[in-house]
This record gives sequence, C-alpha cells and structure tokens, in this order.
Amino acid sequence: MDDQQLLRYSRQIMLPELDIRGQELLLASTVLIVGAGGLGSPVALYLAGAGVGHLVIADDDAVETSNLQRQIAHCDADVGRNKAASAASAAQARNADVQVEVLDQRLSGTSLEAHVRRADLVIDATDNFATRFAINTACVTQHRPLVSAAVIRWELQVTTFLAGGRPCYRCLFAEADDGRQTCSETGVVGPLPGIGGTYQAVEAIKVLTGAGEPLHGRLLLLDALRMRQRTLSVPADPGCPVCATSPSAGR
Repeated sequence: MDDQQLLRYSRQIMLPELDIRGQELLLASTVLIVGAGGLGSPVALYLAGAGVGHLVIADDDAVETSNLQRQIAHCDADVGRNKAASAASAAQARNADVQVEVLDQRLSGTSLEAHVRRADLVIDATDNFATRFAINTACVTQHRPLVSAAVIRWELQVTTFLAGGRPCYRCLFAEADDGRQTCSETGVVGPLPGIGGTYQAVEAIKVLTGAGEPLHGRLLLLDALRMRQRTLSVPADPGCPVCATSPSAGR
C-alpha cells in the first residue's frame, strides 16, 4: 500500500482484527454482487469504501422512480439507466482506486457459474427465490462463500454460508417457498435494505479477512417495527439436494 491508501484505510487498519494484513487481503479480493437494488446499493458503496479491490456488479434491470426511496446508489438522474452501471458509477465515485466491473445482464446457468468462480465471495442481493437458489447452487459447486439477505415490509434476515461448509441456502428454504411475496407487492420501509446491505458488507469483510465470527450456521432476524433482533441456528439438512451431495461441500 502507498501513503494515500494507508491514510484512506487508516480507521480499518487500526482494528487489531484487520491490521495491514487484513487491508491487503481486501485490496486483493474480488466480490461478485448479484443485484444492485436496495441491498446491493449499500453493499457496493461500503465495499468500495472499504477497499475491496475488484467489484463485479450484475443486474439487468433499469432504475425506476419507485426505487429511489431505498436504493441509495441511484438518484433522479439515473432513472432509466441500468442499475449495475449506476451502482458502479456510485461505487467508483466513492473510491477511484477500486476496479468496478458492470454486468448488465441476468446471470444464470454457465454464465453464473463462471462469474462465481472468478470471485472470492458472492453477495446475494436479489429479490426472488429462483435466483437465490441458483446463486446458492453455483456457490456450493464452485466452493465460494455466500452472504445472503432479504427484506420485506419491516423485516430483515441475513446469513452467511462459508465455502466448503454446510448448511447452504437450500437447507434453510425449500423450493416450495418460491411463491412468497416481494417488496413490490407488499412494500418495504426505506432504510431497511440499507441495514441489510450494511450487514452483508460487514459479513463480507469478516469472511475475506478471517476476522471475527461470520453468521455461518446462523440466521439473523430483525423486526424493525418493534426493533427486536434475534439469531437462530440453521442446521444442515442431511437430505439437502445441493450441499449434501456436492463433493465440494464439507461434511
């Protein structure tokens, strides 16, 4: 690191759990952020600020006026613009030293697996179960850690799945759950995705640097309306069709 980087990241370097070694690990890391909306916006901004060296942001959607209430990487001038491109511009403006790559497409199949394989960690910032299941399968198959979050109304959930470990996202939710409602159908309070994305950014920094205890095997739940938070244990499903049979998943 040069003098400017030492100054920029000095508040993180002060932390004994990170130090210079942790910051160097962040600078050398690649993170794939799938989704550049309410969750992906704060993730992209905070990971860029923290000095994650390479961010890959994927989203095929365009910014709409109804997004601006909560998707903080976008502003009025971005309406109609691709979300991944808009979030990338915001992240780059926060830290010009970070390399930000735009994927203005919906990742699936071999394309999803290829981009997951390139990353050191994957952020699931999507809003539907089908995509979450696909991301989870790719992360298990490609042996990559995954940080997942979801928000709706006043409710937030966050968890982390480590590479080669169990449980995985499929242990937590069955595919029959794919009919659940989304924010566009039931609403969401504006700051809640910001809280969720911030939690995801913290978890990503911990996993990439080895600091602290990630939420692996635990699900954090927040009821923001009553401001109550709890953490539940998530056991591995012995019959999980994804991680129980994958040769890359630890037993």
